Amino acid sequence: MQNWLKAVIAGIGAKKLGGGCLSTVLIFVIIYYALGQCNRPATNNPPPVKQTSLREVIDRYPEQPGKRNISALPVCKIEPVQ
Repeated sequence: MQNWLKAVIAGIGAKKLGGGCLSTVLIFVIIYYALGQCNRPATNNPPPVKQTSLREVIDRYPEQPGKRNISALPVCKIEPVQ
């Protein structure tokens, strides 16, 4: 947002909301700062997530005693009904 437009909007808002001299100036500064944050890009973007396949997960975590081995489960094929 352009600086002159932020100043106009903040001035109108401060005139409407401000009661005295000090509160009007304080409200102007708050509104002007808030309008400056509107189009600011986010700085704390999370890192991209690495896609892992099921095989990588199985290889990374080998079978544990007493647990079911997921790679030994039968594969079911679903055929469309005609």
